[in-house]
Amino acid sequence: MQTRLCQRVYSPLRISDHCAVSTNSTALMAITAAAPTIDQSVVMQAVHEQFGLRGEYSSLVSERDQNFLLRTADARQFLVKVTSAVEEAATTDFQIGALQHIAKTGGILAPGVVPTLSGDPSGQLRSAGNSHRLRVMTWVNGEQLEKSHIDTALAERFGRALAELDLALQGYSHPGENPALLWDLHRVTELRDLLDAIRDPTVQVGVTKAIDDYENHVVPALPMLRAQVIHSDANPENVLVAGKRLGFIDFGDAIKAPLVFDVAIAASYMRVFDGDPTMLIEPFIGGYHAVLPLHAIENRLLFDLIRARLTTTITLLYWRLRTRPENDPYRQKALDLEGGAEKFLTALDTLGRSAFNNKISKLYL
Repeated sequence: MQTRLCQRVYSPLRISDHCAVSTNSTALMAITAAAPTIDQSVVMQAVHEQFGLRGEYSSLVSERDQNFLLRTADARQFLVKVTSAVEEAATTDFQIGALQHIAKTGGILAPGVVPTLSGDPSGQLRSAGNSHRLRVMTWVNGEQLEKSHIDTALAERFGRALAELDLALQGYSHPGENPALLWDLHRVTELRDLLDAIRDPTVQVGVTKAIDDYENHVVPALPMLRAQVIHSDANPENVLVAGKRLGFIDFGDAIKAPLVFDVAIAASYMRVFDGDPTMLIEPFIGGYHAVLPLHAIENRLLFDLIRARLTTTITLLYWRLRTRPENDPYRQKALDLEGGAEKFLTALDTLGRSAFNNKISKLYL
C-alpha cells in the first residue's frame, strides 16, 4: 500500500502542502500500533516513585496510549497516560506545551499538567525493551457531551466554547506541531489508498465523491487559510459539560492546521438524522462566529470540510474493522460513537452545497 506523506510549510497565517509518496507511513504506523499493555502494578509503582501519587486505578479505553483514572485517598483524581512507544518525543512535548499554554491564558476548562517530583512535565517508564513517556494530568469533571441532549442552545454554547479554546491556543508554536496523523484533514486525499476496506459500494461512492470535492474545492484554497494550533478532535467524547461551562480533554490529535478545520471537525458531530441536517450546525457555527469570526473563504469551505471529516471517520472505521480484532475495546468504542457518520454524510449530500451555504451565510447577515 502506498500512502502519500505530506510535509506542510507554514507562514504565520498561511499553509501550503508539498506531497511525496512513501510506502512507510508514520501516520499508519501510529494508528496501527497496539496501545501499550504494561502491567498496572508497574505503572502504579512508576507513578508513585516519579510523581509521588498513590491510589486506585481504573483502565480507560484509548486508541494509541494506555490510560488510567487514578483516584487518591484524599479524593483527588488524575489521568495517568503511558504514551505509545511509536509516538515521537517532539509530539508528546508539543501536546504537553499546548496544555501549559492554555493554562497560562486561564478561563479554559482543560487538563492541567502535573509535574514529577523533580519538576519535569513528564516521566519515563521502560517495559519490554521500549521507553514510554509517563504523564499525569488533572482530571476534568463533567458529563461527556455525547451523553447530553444536544439542543440548539447547547450547540451554540459548544461553538462559543470551542472558539474560546482556539483563542487560548493562539500564539502557541512548537517544533512538534506537525505530527503524522491519519485524522489530519490535510490527508483526506490519502484516504483513497484505504477505500478498498469499504465493502458497501454505495458508501464507497459517497466517500469518493467527498474526497473529490475536497480535492477540487478545499486543496486550492489551503494556501489562503489562517493557521494555528487547534484541538482537532472536539468530538462529543472529548467535550465535557460541567454546569454552565464546557471543557475539552484529549489533546492527542492537536496539530497546527487551518483554524476552520477545528470548526468543521466539531460540526461533523452535530448530527441530525430527521429533518434539517443543519439544525445543530447552524447554532454551533453561529456561537463560534460570535466569539471568533470566520472569514468568508472559511465559511465557503465548511460544507466540504465537514464532509471530509465524515469521510475520514467512515473510512478509518471500516479500515479499523478490517484490521483490529473483534475483541478490541477501541474497535467497539469506535462503532458505538461513529455509527451515524454514513447517514449524516448522505443527509448533507442530499441537502447540497448551495443550500448549506445559503443557510450558513444567513448567520453573518
